[in-house]
Amino acid sequence: MALKTLSAANAAALDKDLMSTGAFSLDQLMELAGLSVSQAVYKVHPPSRGKNVLVVCGPGNNGGDGLVAARHLFYYGYKPTICYPKPTRNELYQRLMTQLKNLDVPFTSDFTSALQRTDHVVDAIFGFSFSGEVRDPFGAIIEAMERTRVSVTAVDAPSSWNIESGPPQDGPGKNFQPEALISLTAPKPLVKYFKGRHFVGGRFLPPSVAEKYGVEMPAYQGVDQIVELDQNGHRL
Repeated sequence: MALKTLSAANAAALDKDLMSTGAFSLDQLMELAGLSVSQAVYKVHPPSRGKNVLVVCGPGNNGGDGLVAARHLFYYGYKPTICYPKPTRNELYQRLMTQLKNLDVPFTSDFTSALQRTDHVVDAIFGFSFSGEVRDPFGAIIEAMERTRVSVTAVDAPSSWNIESGPPQDGPGKNFQPEALISLTAPKPLVKYFKGRHFVGGRFLPPSVAEKYGVEMPAYQGVDQIVELDQNGHRL
C-alpha cells in the first residue's frame, strides 16, 4: 500500500502534538530529523563517491535539520561544509553551530565557490512551511542547485517548492529536480511531482499520533531511520 501524504496544516499540527502530548522537545525532533537526513545522504552518496558535502541551511527548522545532519555526516567520515547565509540567533541554532565549529567544520557565505569544490549538496533551506516568493540570497543559491551537475539531496521539500502544488510556475526552482528527497515524518503532497529517489524518515512517531493524522508507518529495517519508496509510494 502506498503511504498517504501529510498536508502542510496537518504536518504543523502534528509537530505541535509531538511537543505537547508527545513530550518531545524541539531539540529532540531536530536531532531525529537530522539523523534521518544523514542516513539518506549515506544511501544516495556514500563516502566512496566523494566525501565533500556542502550543506546549505535556511533560517528555520529545515536549516536546523541540516546542521544536525552535517554533524552526523562528519562522524560518518564525510567532510561537510556549511553555507548558512542567514543564521538564526536562537540559542538552539547557536549551539548547533558551535558543535560544528568545535569539529572544525568550515562555514562559508560563498555558495558558488563551495559548490565547485563539493561532491554532494544537502538542500536544507526551506521545508514544508514555505510559501510565497524566494528572497535573496536564496534565489541565486536555488538557481545554482538547479543548474549544477552535482547531486543534491533535499530535506522534506526541494527548496522553493510549494508543499501542495510542487515546483513554482516560474522563478528559482521551476526546474529544480534533486537526485533525492528525504520526507520527514511522512511524505507531503508535492511528492507526486518529484522524480528522484525518495526516502521517508519518521521512526519516532507514537502510534497514537500516527493514527490521529493517518500516518502509515513503513516497515523500517534493523536500525535504519529511513525507508526508500518507489514512485508509487511503496517501500522498495
